Amino acid sequence: MPTLADVVRQHGPAYRERFGAALLPSHARAMRDIVGCRSPAMGGHVLQCTSCDARHLVFHSCRNRACARCGTERARDWVERQRASLLPVPYFHVVFTVPAELRELVRAHQKKLIRVLFRAAFESLASLCADPRHLGGNIGALAVLHTWTRALQWHPHVHLLVPGGALSPRGTWLPARRRRSKSREPYLVPATALSVKFWGRFLALARRAVPNATFPDMPKEQRWVVNIQPVLQRPEHVLEYLGRYIHRTALSDRAIVACDEQHVTFRYRDSRDGRSKTMKLPGAEFLRRFLQHVPVRGLHRVRAFGLLHSSRRVTLQRLQLLLRHAPAEPQERQAEVVEPCSRCGSTTWLRGPRLSPAECAAVLVELVAAAAGLGARAPPEEAIS
Repeated sequence: MPTLADVVRQHGPAYRERFGAALLPSHARAMRDIVGCRSPAMGGHVLQCTSCDARHLVFHSCRNRACARCGTERARDWVERQRASLLPVPYFHVVFTVPAELRELVRAHQKKLIRVLFRAAFESLASLCADPRHLGGNIGALAVLHTWTRALQWHPHVHLLVPGGALSPRGTWLPARRRRSKSREPYLVPATALSVKFWGRFLALARRAVPNATFPDMPKEQRWVVNIQPVLQRPEHVLEYLGRYIHRTALSDRAIVACDEQHVTFRYRDSRDGRSKTMKLPGAEFLRRFLQHVPVRGLHRVRAFGLLHSSRRVTLQRLQLLLRHAPAEPQERQAEVVEPCSRCGSTTWLRGPRLSPAECAAVLVELVAAAAGLGARAPPEEAIS
C-alpha cells in the first residue's frame, strides 16, 4: 500500500513547480520532512550489539506534525501532562464552528483569525458563565483547534474541554447545575445564547484584526453552530480524542488506497451516513487539501484559558485541594520494544553518538559493503521516533 511519503515523492515536485514562491514555508518544510522521515536525510545513530558487536544503523524521524508516521508518542505524553490539571467535577465538551461563509476568509488570514477564533470562543463562554443566572464565577478551558473534515476539506472549529463549575469571587467552587428533565444531566449554559454571543464577539474581533478584509453578508437570523455536550465518560477520553489533533496529521498512511502518476485515492468515512467511502483526486488537489491543514509558523493548535492557564497554576492546585482531589500520577511508560539483533538475537545495544545525514550515508555504505563481504544480506535499516 502507498504511504503519504510515496504521494509527496510522486506529486511533490510538480506541486512545487506549479506554486513556486507562493508555496508557504511551512508547507515546503512539511513535504521535505515527510519524504525524508526515517531516512539518512534526518540523520541517525549506530546501535552496536553487546553480544556479537554487530552494528545497525538507525534513522531518526522528522517529528513534523504533518507526518503520518510521527506524533503518536508525543500525543500520549501531552495527554499524560493534561491529566494533572483535571478536577473531580463533571466536564463539558463545547465546539465552536466557523460558518461556511467565513471559512475562506479565515484561511486567507489564518495567523490573525485563528487567534480570534480561540479568543472569541472562550470569551463568549466565560462571559455567559460569569452571569449569576448560570454559574456566576470564573471558568477554565482547554482549547484545541481542528481544521479538517474526513474528506480533507477546510473546516476550522475549536474544541473546548470545560470543567463543570466556576470559581466565585469569594474563592468558593460553584458547581454546574443539572437539568430539570428526567435525565438530570449536568447543564452549563444555553447553546442558543452562547451562539449569539460567539457570533457578535467573533465578528467584532475579526474586523478589528483584519480591518481591510471584506466580510461577506450573512443573514442575522443565521444561527452559528455551537454544540455543548456533557462528558458522560471520564474526561480522559476527551483528552485522548483531542490529543489526536495536536500531534497527528489530517490523514494516516492506512487511509491511502492508491497513488499513480495522475491521481491519489484515499479512504474516508462520510459523516452524513457513517459509511466508509473512497475519493479519487488529482495529485495536486490531494496535496493542496492535505497541506492546507499544516499550520503556518507561529500558529498553535492548543491553548489554555482562565483557571487552566499556566499563570493560574497555584489557583488550580488550591482548587484540587478544595475539592479533595490529588493530581493524577503520570502513568508508567511502557517498556520500549527493542528489536533483536539479526545476527545473534540479543536485545542489548550500545548507542552511538548522533550522526549527520552525510555521516549516515557513509556508515550505510560501510555496513552494506561489510555485509556483502561476509556473504550476508545488508543489515536492516531501523528507525525511531
